[in-house]
Amino acid sequence: MTHLLLYTDAISEGYIILITGLIIVFGGLILLTVFFKYGLPIMLYVYKIITKGPDKKVKEISPKVNQAFTGEMAAAISVAIHMYLKEQHDDENAILTIKQARKMYSPWSSKIYSAYGNRF
Repeated sequence: MTHLLLYTDAISEGYIILITGLIIVFGGLILLTVFFKYGLPIMLYVYKIITKGPDKKVKEISPKVNQAFTGEMAAAISVAIHMYLKEQHDDENAILTIKQARKMYSPWSSKIYSAYGNRF
């Protein structure tokens, strides 16, 4: 009787863990969905109101243009960036040549002459 009671307790405990885990996962997914659906647009709207100023509309705000920045400058910057990124990836020869090195016999590295290999 006690064995059956312990077995049912383990099963009911497993169901509690399962249901708790499902509630946590799906609750988190629902919260993320609600945030991205409603919270993010509200935050972006508030950000636009704060950054545009009190009397301007969002469409009236234009980016500041620097008249000294010409197309030639943009081209020079883009070429410099391209050359820098291209320089990082050197094309090297992909052929490997493995030569077996011959080891000359040396009594200094031989185990028969070492203190541990030779017991007097």
